[in-house]
Amino acid sequence: MPRRLHLLSPALGRRLLLAWGAAVLLVPFVARGSDGTPVLSLNANAEVGRDGIYLDQVLALQPPTALPRVRIAPAPAIGQIAALSRDQVTTALRASAPDLVSTNWSGPDRVRVSRRSRMLDEAGVCELLRDHLQAEHVRGRGELELRLTRPWAPVAVPDEPLKVRIIESPATGPGANFIVRFDLLDGEDRVGNWQVVASAKIWREVPVAVTALRRGQVLADLTLGSERRDVLALRDAPAVVDPADTTLELIENVPAGQPLLARSLRPRPVIQRGQVVEALVRDGSMTISLKVEALTDALPGQAVRVRNPKTRRELMAKAINEETVLVPR
Repeated sequence: MPRRLHLLSPALGRRLLLAWGAAVLLVPFVARGSDGTPVLSLNANAEVGRDGIYLDQVLALQPPTALPRVRIAPAPAIGQIAALSRDQVTTALRASAPDLVSTNWSGPDRVRVSRRSRMLDEAGVCELLRDHLQAEHVRGRGELELRLTRPWAPVAVPDEPLKVRIIESPATGPGANFIVRFDLLDGEDRVGNWQVVASAKIWREVPVAVTALRRGQVLADLTLGSERRDVLALRDAPAVVDPADTTLELIENVPAGQPLLARSLRPRPVIQRGQVVEALVRDGSMTISLKVEALTDALPGQAVRVRNPKTRRELMAKAINEETVLVPR
């Protein structure tokens, strides 16, 4: 009872108390019409996704009641506004929830429907481009780092997962500085087209010389470490090595602290220049063997120039293994 009620006469106080109690009891029924049907309230504005306009996005019931998730119209195009009237919403109700159809309405005569949107800033567009370029161009070469070299003005885009479609970019993929032109897609709908100037780095663990390495050393004998480097800043692709590999050797000196590049290695020849090997000369069923000096390096199956140390005559042979060459007839 209100504090000041004791100042009134007892009869007036009882009348006020009865009126207050009646009002409390009638509250649940105020939201319904005189015929007991719910009051339908059309929203003034609604924001929807690309999958369409749904009944529960444009309409509310009093008392609050869960509405069925029913699609009643296509979503408007990006940047456009669609308007739905009460009659259109009533038609959708008759088809999907006839028990909720009512003549008791509140709110405006129409609802304005637009697409949900968000602002795409520089960090967001960099992330979209990086993910696409990583998957389509960089792949296993390393981890792509991307930044824009010119300011990006935030733009409004649909609040949906967006995809990148590259229109123009270097055929070799991201570079230290490059230009890329691309579309942003909302499903199959094109949001817009942009061109940006970007700077990229591709980070990867590469083998690095711990000590100075000399030409001719076998890979298995090298002292190598590993460091995270930007491979785009290297002169050539870094080497992919097996520390126990004895089939590769260095073809150039590598200073301490420098990355080991793929071009610095080659398959180790089985025949070394200056090595004395056995040369086989076959004539039908007869085989002649003599010692010769290798004048060039050679891999198995490669041609090698040899010299007979007695006659000083030079011959062309084919390397068979570490000790043998075959002189064709």
